[in-house]
Amino acid sequence: MTRRILPQRRHSETFEIAFGGLNRSHTITLGFYENGALGEVFINGGKSGEVVEAIARDGAVLLSLALQYGAELDNIKSAITRDEQGAPSSIVGAVVDRLSEAKP
Repeated sequence: MTRRILPQRRHSETFEIAFGGLNRSHTITLGFYENGALGEVFINGGKSGEVVEAIARDGAVLLSLALQYGAELDNIKSAITRDEQGAPSSIVGAVVDRLSEAKP
């Protein structure tokens, strides 16, 4: 499969999401192709240099690459780790769930 490269200038959206009962939220930025398809995700939250922050950022990179290579968001959603109530166990999973809910 071929990677779909995003255009240099692209529409983006930013929103906040709370996760894990922390007193701070994570900032999520999405980048889109010209046709409106999601192509990249950035997750920022926590203090710079914290392991949790690095894991969230790396997870966003992997999520972005999966989308650029054609992975379906629903397939990613079904593969993420969940707790016994079915809630996502990571901020990446919470972002995927939020994106899945917003999908038309």
